[in-house]
Amino acid sequence: MSGPPPDALAELEHSTPVDVLHLLVSPVHRYFGRPKDGPLPVDEATSEDREIADVVAGRGIVGDRFFGKAAHLDAAVTLLAVEALEAVAAQLAVPAFDPLLARRNVVLRGAELEPLRGRVFAIDCGDGPVLLAGRRQAAPCAWMDRQLAPGAHAALRGRGGLRCEPLSSGRLRRGPALLLSDVPLDPARAGSAVLPRGGRPLP
Repeated sequence: MSGPPPDALAELEHSTPVDVLHLLVSPVHRYFGRPKDGPLPVDEATSEDREIADVVAGRGIVGDRFFGKAAHLDAAVTLLAVEALEAVAAQLAVPAFDPLLARRNVVLRGAELEPLRGRVFAIDCGDGPVLLAGRRQAAPCAWMDRQLAPGAHAALRGRGGLRCEPLSSGRLRRGPALLLSDVPLDPARAGSAVLPRGGRPLP
């Protein structure tokens, strides 16, 4: 797998320790149709929460439902801070949510994601950095009121995650990792809701 260009990595002077908690690689879109009808069942023969996930530049995560889909190439990898789900559960006074229900590919702990929108950054899980471009917020959908708790759809607004374009090929794996960026990140703000704003253009 091709690694990121050295010149791109040279600008990522800030390193934030994070934990990769989950890697959701799903061949099907389970939240299809009307929420009241419920999600499509999980194929028990298919492991969705992977130990590793292979990323291909310009295409996405191998085996995922959005891999190579033209309409999703600039959003083929989705990230979520688990602190966002914890903050929503606390706000709604309900038990903790299963992070996989949010249907984001990469669930992280300790990652402030909003400053990465409109920027190039990388995640290094020990197999070399995977370069990503943060394109736009991942807006929550109406399914969250059914799958998480009533009110979760509104509570997740501004903290539903980040949609990214993969700029280099590489491997992500569960466990400790480094989030490399050209701006400092504050892990204490990982669960904060931030309403959309204009990000700076990517090169």
